[in-house]
This record gives sequence, structure tokens and C-alpha cells, in this order.
Amino acid sequence: MERTAISTKNAPGAIGPYSQAIRISAGLVFTSGQIPLVPATGAMAPPDIALQTSQVIENLKAILEAAGSDLAHVTKTTVYLKDMGDFAAMNTVYATYFKDPAPARSTVEVSKLPRDARIEIEAIAIIAG
Repeated sequence: MERTAISTKNAPGAIGPYSQAIRISAGLVFTSGQIPLVPATGAMAPPDIALQTSQVIENLKAILEAAGSDLAHVTKTTVYLKDMGDFAAMNTVYATYFKDPAPARSTVEVSKLPRDARIEIEAIAIIAG
């Protein structure tokens, strides 16, 4: 089974020894966790959880498209929240991007995220086509 690293300038670049995503020949793509960095500037999105959630999903969307997939083919996400009190607002934004049947999802609260982000999301998707 072949593994191919995925990289796009339309999402924040890797800031460590990892790939934005890995596509495998079995027709799946696994993204790294994305935080709300704005690709054009490298700055964090404003601290509002709705804006940060939207930026994270836009970053995932760009990576999935570079891998030959899209949000409609996401089968599983893991959402990491700095504060579970942000769940309702995150969920409202999340629902605008992921339609029925929505992907399987786990959501966990964590004590800290890179660059003090309020949210991080990783995804597994089927390669479109």
C-alpha cells in the first residue's frame, strides 16, 4: 500500500515533522489536526469559536481537495476543544459544512492546543471519484 504526502498552500503549512495529510492507495486520506491559522497570513483567526471553527474547516477543505477528496467524503472527524462550553457554537458552524449523513465524530476537551487555539479538528475521508 502506497502512502503519498499531501501539501497545499491553501492551508497552513506543517510546523513540525508531519504532513498536512497522507493519502493511501486504498482510497483514503488522513489529515493532520488543523488549527485556525489563516493560510495567507499565518495568523490565528479571531478568538471567537465560530470564526475559529470555520477557519479550521476551511483549512481541512483545502487539504482534502488537494488530496482528491472533499468534505462530502469525510467519514470520521475528531474535534479537540479547549473548552467544552464552546461545543454548541462549534456544532452550529460544523453542521453548516457537514450534511447528512454527517461523518462519525468524537469531541474531547483538552487542556491546551498549539498556539493557544480554541479548536483543532482532524479528518479521515474517502478519495472522491
